[in-house]
Amino acid sequence: MTSNLPVTPADVRDAATRIAGVAHRTPVLRSRTLDGLVGAEVFLKCENFQRVGAFKFRGAYNAVSRLSDEQLAKGVAAYSSGNHAQAVALAARELGSTAVILMPEDTPQPKLDATAGYGAEIITYDRYTGDRVAIGEALAAERGLTLIPPYEHPHIIAGQGTAALELLEEVGELDALVVPVGGGGLIAGSALAAKGTQERIRVVGVEPETGDDTKRSLAAGTRVAVPVSRTIADGQAADIPGELTFSINRHLVDEIALVSDYDIRAAMRLAFERLKIVVEPSGASALASLLARRLTRVPPRIGVIVSGGNVAPQRFAELLAG
Repeated sequence: MTSNLPVTPADVRDAATRIAGVAHRTPVLRSRTLDGLVGAEVFLKCENFQRVGAFKFRGAYNAVSRLSDEQLAKGVAAYSSGNHAQAVALAARELGSTAVILMPEDTPQPKLDATAGYGAEIITYDRYTGDRVAIGEALAAERGLTLIPPYEHPHIIAGQGTAALELLEEVGELDALVVPVGGGGLIAGSALAAKGTQERIRVVGVEPETGDDTKRSLAAGTRVAVPVSRTIADGQAADIPGELTFSINRHLVDEIALVSDYDIRAAMRLAFERLKIVVEPSGASALASLLARRLTRVPPRIGVIVSGGNVAPQRFAELLAG
């Protein structure tokens, strides 16, 4: 099933070797309370403890570390709502390069500050009227930079899949793997890691109900665009699946579940109160799908990717109180 795809399980394993000792091997958390609420054994892979606070560092470092000395000397560019921005900025710094990052004007201030803190130059745009891909490509061409996209890149996809690979290595056989979906890079890499080692595992993606582009695309068999989602899960506000990611996900993803902002808030609250961890809205969506019973069925052993924890204290308090 995976051998004829543009990225393979072998690419994920190769990425794991490359990022070893640089990216954190994040913890897997368990909770009897959570198991009872879901009606299954749940294993949370906590990428909120990853460098830059999200899984994105895995793919960014895997991609940037493969550039030539000449490319590193000229620098890299990226476009991102926050976590990929920080990841590329840090990866560039770690490898002695520089980064220019295109970010939406309404990006949460802590993500802007963190990206700048890693040494990146930031250029902003209006996400609701501007085409970030076109702007990013023009910026990279003008300055002679290598563009590192957030998900439309084989090395990015392979790097993101290392989180699921680690989870499966640690906990063994799972019946299902539940993963947040934005542009599709994380779930593509996760599905490759999962189906490459456990053929019968069910891979479930989770989207905000106001941004169901991947669900619609899988149903149609072709990429479908939707209006940019206005959701608290800003990291999942994609309007259309990536061409490369969709070419993988259409073969490997078994189901897409949808969650509301209310569901996400409830999952963030439970993670904080019971697990004592801070999870950003996008990072909580996969957990939310289990708590809100959005999956078609609940199998006995479920892995969940908690994709990130970058949320400002004031915003976190507002969301939990809402």
